[in-house]
Amino acid sequence: MTNLAMRPDDWSERTVEAGRQVLAGQRTGWRAFLPFAGPAVIASVAYMDPGNFATNIEAGARYGYALLWVVLLANLTAMLFQALSAKIGIVTGHSLASLCREHLPRPLVYAMWAASEVAAMATDLAEFLGASLALSLLTGMPLMAGLFVTAILTYAVLAWQGNGFRPMEYLIGGIVLVIGLSYLVEVLIAPPDVKGVLAGIVTPILPDARAVTLAVGIIGATVMPHAIYLHSSLTQGRMPVSNPDQVRRVLSYSNREVMIALAFAGLVNMAMVAMAASVFHGVNSDVAEIETAYRTLIPLLGGAAATVFLISLLASGFSSSVVGTMAGQSIMQDFVSFRIPLWVRRLVTMLPAFVVVAMGVGATEALVASQVVLSMTLPVPMIALVWLGSRRSIMGEFANSPKLTGLAGAVAVVIVALNLLLIALTLGIDVPGFAAG
Repeated sequence: MTNLAMRPDDWSERTVEAGRQVLAGQRTGWRAFLPFAGPAVIASVAYMDPGNFATNIEAGARYGYALLWVVLLANLTAMLFQALSAKIGIVTGHSLASLCREHLPRPLVYAMWAASEVAAMATDLAEFLGASLALSLLTGMPLMAGLFVTAILTYAVLAWQGNGFRPMEYLIGGIVLVIGLSYLVEVLIAPPDVKGVLAGIVTPILPDARAVTLAVGIIGATVMPHAIYLHSSLTQGRMPVSNPDQVRRVLSYSNREVMIALAFAGLVNMAMVAMAASVFHGVNSDVAEIETAYRTLIPLLGGAAATVFLISLLASGFSSSVVGTMAGQSIMQDFVSFRIPLWVRRLVTMLPAFVVVAMGVGATEALVASQVVLSMTLPVPMIALVWLGSRRSIMGEFANSPKLTGLAGAVAVVIVALNLLLIALTLGIDVPGFAAG
């Protein structure tokens, strides 16, 4: 077992050595899984970021449990595409972005890079605003001051990246646990209606145009473009393999980790919707702002519940901000072979949050809008991943089967269709079956 008393820069080396022992058959049982756990835990942060708080709270407050089926499908989609992303990194030793650069026409690569940068900025906006908002509500400091404090703390967390991959995995894993425990407490304080939850999970319904917007926002907040790119980057070369049998074993452990980490993230998302439905729906259904939710929780459930809510939001904002910066750096470096100092990139991607606050735009409104932007850019990495993963010239014997390729392609088509529907409704185009929201 890894000794946490070691220096942080030794943890990664010990993890790789433990992985080699597993692949050589010298370590078995549940301990054999541990060296391969980490990448999906980091990627899972993208599925519990402040954008999820914004969309899930509004979904639960407005529609009760009715949109839980969207959360479930979004989470299953995330599992599929994160597993495919991890696979492409393990098999090829290259990230998704670098494979796009190598195998796609240069004009298309630059267009994909531009779309990915837009997604990265939307991601940072959500994460940075969420952490700053939690700080502001917890301490009473102005939101602008919260932005500066968040920036300093984020830089401090990013310093761990220089110690190798394992310290960051430990750090992010600990924060993910804080988020999960916070929502376990919330659900215990405000137990949801079990029958309502089950009905919401199995009954697909989009009551109106606003529900469509929220559904697309939930997808954008759950299946994140930068997480799809990042996962392949995290798995490339992380655990050295020397033959196809070892590749298969690493893929098996990777798939298990994806299922566990993203199932945990999915339960947290469902808990967010269920808590909002249990507390606000039918009582204060107009709660669509994180600030309003916090202030409404105090008289309804008490200050402790409201504080736990903010702690989970703060942990979510900090961890997802760090992961978003890691993803953005990887995307830029692998798409266009261009690297800039981390502090410069962080400064640039933080600017939209400062602009939003300076303009007086509502933080939650900006969060929901950022998730819709993410969903609009989501088909880019999804389609690239489906196409590259099916190519035997790239993946060899590990190329995705026609059935798996068809399933992933169908999911990508559905998300594109949802986005087109949202655009039509936004432009005021009459769509049969969808009233104005």
